[in-house]
Amino acid sequence: MKLFANFLGVVSLLALSYVVITFLGGLMYQTLEQKRFVSERDTEGRSVKVAGLSTSPETKSATYSIPGSPVALLSIPRLQLSSIVLEGTDERELKLGPGHIAGTSLPGDGGNVGVAGHRDTFFRPLRLIKEDDTIHLTTHDRAYQYRVVSTKIVEPNEVQVLQPIGQETLTLVTCYPFDFVGPAPKRFIVRADCLDCSRQKATQLGDMK
Repeated sequence: MKLFANFLGVVSLLALSYVVITFLGGLMYQTLEQKRFVSERDTEGRSVKVAGLSTSPETKSATYSIPGSPVALLSIPRLQLSSIVLEGTDERELKLGPGHIAGTSLPGDGGNVGVAGHRDTFFRPLRLIKEDDTIHLTTHDRAYQYRVVSTKIVEPNEVQVLQPIGQETLTLVTCYPFDFVGPAPKRFIVRADCLDCSRQKATQLGDMK
C-alpha cells in the first residue's frame, strides 16, 4: 500500500511539473515575442511612413496563414491581460498563447475575428470581463479598438457565434466553467464591436485616391 501511495505521489509530481514547465514555457514565449512584435512594428511603421507603402490584403493573409505565426497583440487593460495571438488553435499554439481561429476574419477585414484561448492560462482573466470593457488588437500595421457588448455561455457545437454579423467584431472563446476539473463542457463567449474600423477603412480609401 505504501509503495502504491509513493507511486501515485511520483505520478502527481510529474504531472504537476509538466503543467508548470508548459506554463512557464508559454510565459517565456510571450515575453520574448511581445518585445519582438513591438520592435518589428515600430521598425515597419517607420518604413511605411517613409516609403508610403502599406501591406496588401494578399500579403497579410499569406503571412497570417502560417500556423504558429504571430497575428496580433491582444490586450485588455482593465484585466491586465496582454498576449500575442498566434495563427491556429492546435494544442501547440494554445500552449504558447491565444490562437486565431482558422476560417474567421483577420483584423480589419470587415468580418468576425475569432480568437480562442485556454481558460486556465492566458484567457483566465476573462472570468472577470464586463460589458463596455475595452479590448485592443494591434497588428503589425494597425491598431484596432473594440468594446465588449455581451458575454454568454454556449455548447461547444454552437459555432454560429463565429459567423459574421454585418459589422466588424471580435469574438473571444474559452472553456467554461473556469474552475472545472478536466475538459470543461461549455464555452464562454465574449463579443466585442470594433469602435474605429469604419474610420480606419475610410482613411485607407482616402489614402488610395
